[in-house]
Amino acid sequence: MAGSGPTTTVGEDEGWFEWVDGSLVSLILASVAIVAVAGLVQVSFGSYSMTIGQAWGAVFDPVVWTNPQVIATFLLGEGLANGLFSTLGLSTAAVDLPQRALIVWNIRLPRVLVAAFVGTNLAISGAIFQAVTRNELASPFILGVSSGAGLAILLTLVVFSGLTALLPVTASLGGAVAFLIVYAIAWQNGTSPVRLVLAGVIVSTVFQSLQTGLFFFADDLGIVQQAISWTTGSLTGTDWEQVRIALPWTILATVLALAGARQLNVLLLGERTAKSLGMSVERVRFALSGIAILAAAASISVAGIVSFVGLIVPHVVRNLVGSDYKRLMVGCVFAGPALMVAADVGARLALNPVQIPVGIVTGLIGGPYFLYLMRKQGSIGEV
Repeated sequence: MAGSGPTTTVGEDEGWFEWVDGSLVSLILASVAIVAVAGLVQVSFGSYSMTIGQAWGAVFDPVVWTNPQVIATFLLGEGLANGLFSTLGLSTAAVDLPQRALIVWNIRLPRVLVAAFVGTNLAISGAIFQAVTRNELASPFILGVSSGAGLAILLTLVVFSGLTALLPVTASLGGAVAFLIVYAIAWQNGTSPVRLVLAGVIVSTVFQSLQTGLFFFADDLGIVQQAISWTTGSLTGTDWEQVRIALPWTILATVLALAGARQLNVLLLGERTAKSLGMSVERVRFALSGIAILAAAASISVAGIVSFVGLIVPHVVRNLVGSDYKRLMVGCVFAGPALMVAADVGARLALNPVQIPVGIVTGLIGGPYFLYLMRKQGSIGEV
C-alpha cells in the first residue's frame, strides 16, 4: 500500500520514536485541533446555548478540576466513586457545579468523548483488517464484522434483555463469528483480497436481513426505536455510562494495536516472506483480527453501526504518513476521533433542531470516497 507520504522499509526495526516525523506530528496536531474546535462547537449548542468562550470556561471550570470526586464520579459512577473515597477516608459529599459546567459535563461532553472513542476504535480496526487481508478496501463494515456485532446487540436488546450490561462482550462475539464465517467462505487453499471483500458483502447482507427480521419480534415500540438507532449509528442520548463502557476497551484495543504494529508490517511483506522470517502467519493473523474485532465491537456497543470510518481514516492517514504501521496506527488513533467528532457535529447541527444519526453522515462521506478508491485502483483492493 503505497502512500504519497514518506515511506520506510516495511518491517524495518527502528529505535524508540525514530519513526516519528514531521508529517505524523502535523497530522496529530491538526487532528487534536479539529477535535478541540468541533468539541467546543458541540458543547456550545443546545436548548441552553452558550458562546465558545463560555463553553471553554465550563470545560475547564476549576470547580470540576479541583475536586477529584467529581472526575471520579464521572469516570467510575457514583456508587463506585463513593465507595473508593470512603475506603480512602475522603469526603463523599456532593459537589455543586455551576449551571454551565453541569450542562457541559453531564450532558454534552460525554457525547464528544464517546465520538472520539468510536473514531479511534473504528480507525485502528480498519487499519488492522487492511493489513491482515492485504486489502486497502477492507474495514469492519465491509468484512461483515459490524453487521455481526450489530446482530448480536439486537439479539441482546430484543431477546436477551437481561444481558444488556454485557453489550461489549456480545458485540465482540457477534463480530468474531461474522469474521470467521467470512474467512471460511473466502478460503480456497488460502484467501485473496477480492474473495474476502466479496465474502464480507455476502455475510453483511445476510446478517442485515436477520437484523431487519428481528424487528418483527419486538413488541415494545421503545425497543424498536432503540434497535433502529443501533443499526443506523447514533450518539444521541449518550451519557457517562457509555463513556465508562467504551473507555477500558478503547485503551486495551489501542495498546494492543500499537504493540502489534511490527507484526502488521511483516504481514504486508506477503505470506511467504513472513514465514521465512519465522512468523506463524495464521496464528498472528487471527490474533490481530481479534484485536480489530474487539475495537470494532467496543464502538458498536456504544454507538451502533457507524459505516465507512474504518475504511476512510486508515487510507487518508496512509496517504499522509506512509505505510509503516508504527506511524499509521498512531495517526489513526488521532485522525479517527477528528473525523467522528466533526461528523457528529454535522449530524447534530445540519438540520437543527432535528438530529440525524451520525452513521448517515459518515455514510454520505464514505460512499463517494469508497467509489473514488475503486475508480483510482487499477486492481481493486490489491496491495
